[in-house]
Amino acid sequence: MDEGILVRLAQMAERSSLIDDGLYRTYDVKRGLRNGDGTGVLVGLTHIGDVVGYQKVDGAAKPIHGKLLYRGIDLRDIVSGFQEEGRPGFDETVFLLLFGQLPAKGELDLFSSSLAKLRDLPENFTEDMILKLKGRDIMNMLARCVLALYTLDENADDLSTQNILEQGINLIAKFPTIIAYAYHSMRHRYYHKPLAIRYPKQHLHTAEDFLYMLKGSATFTPLEAKTLDLVLVLHAEHGGGNNSSFTTHVVSSSGTDTYSAIAAAIGSLKGPLHGGANLKVMGMMDELKANVGDWRDEHEVSRYLKRILHGEAFDGSGKIYGLGHAVYTLSDPRAVLLKEQALELAKEKGRLDEFELYTTIERLAPKAFSEFKGNDTIIAPNVDFYSGFVYDCLGIPREVYTPLFAMARIAGWCAHRLEELISSMKIIRPAYKNVVGTRRYLPIVERNEQM
Repeated sequence: MDEGILVRLAQMAERSSLIDDGLYRTYDVKRGLRNGDGTGVLVGLTHIGDVVGYQKVDGAAKPIHGKLLYRGIDLRDIVSGFQEEGRPGFDETVFLLLFGQLPAKGELDLFSSSLAKLRDLPENFTEDMILKLKGRDIMNMLARCVLALYTLDENADDLSTQNILEQGINLIAKFPTIIAYAYHSMRHRYYHKPLAIRYPKQHLHTAEDFLYMLKGSATFTPLEAKTLDLVLVLHAEHGGGNNSSFTTHVVSSSGTDTYSAIAAAIGSLKGPLHGGANLKVMGMMDELKANVGDWRDEHEVSRYLKRILHGEAFDGSGKIYGLGHAVYTLSDPRAVLLKEQALELAKEKGRLDEFELYTTIERLAPKAFSEFKGNDTIIAPNVDFYSGFVYDCLGIPREVYTPLFAMARIAGWCAHRLEELISSMKIIRPAYKNVVGTRRYLPIVERNEQM
């Protein structure tokens, strides 16, 4: 179609889609399913995850240090539990989210072994669905592969609990392999790099095996594997209200198959306002590092942060990415845990100067934000603030950042899908108020050209 016509059609679409901002207030619409005070509208119940960022005191939200609970257990206790025992925690976390309780040693060993055996992709799947088909975006390639697995499942539409559970565990096991292979396929096709397809190794735990398939056997350290395992645990679940988990609930409530529900969740997570946020942090940090001569000069760093807030630096959005959260107020527990691990990693990699720049920004940004807004709004780092730095230290390419998030969060998605199908049994169908009024149908001879 002619470019000029497309421009005019786009303008028509914009005019017909724009709703007067005042109408949202007139009809008391909860935009983004948010209440007036910014809290989420209560739309469901869950046993799985709880995101705690404030307390209600006399009807008002009081800021507190954040907590994240998996099946009622504090995330910090889960992490300290497996790390103090010197073992990985992701498989244990998946078990907890799916089955509602921590596994005994024999149960965990059996579950981890089962996951490891399921990592291999079906025969010819790698060649037909990953290597032959083009794809620049790994999230889209991942969604395509998930939908393709539907065609290989003889019981794809069976909604029994046992079958839904079996499908979920199979996808959880295969996500790392699909992501690693999709990355190598993408870089081979578009960047003419050597193609390396490494078969999963059953004796490696999930984080180790992913690093092996992505980078090779001799290119990661025990600390790197420990750090990636922590990242997977931190991203595995975040309550039913996060966009991708809510998407899982919405799509599952229609009675559709597991593969369609998980593909929809992947599409949600791909968005830069959800799973892609850490890429924004990295882009912002790249520009800040290039434009701030002395990273230890707090006045220079502060000036640059103010330029960002005024829309004069980075992408012009006025946002300091990685700071602030929709629920957490004083702190994001995931960011606190990841910061501790980031310090260890920065020491191993000789990148303490960069880590200290992050901590400087963490310290200075709230004051700059307060002065810019003219109020005492509290902002603290969210998990995205340090995650990009950690991934970079691990040698993980940026194209894999958001897929890595999906590799962890599918555990929560599968738990929420089970809960929706078992407990709700009612299609999610909120209301939208039509505000266009009524119009007369015009015969075609009476219509004016607008293109």
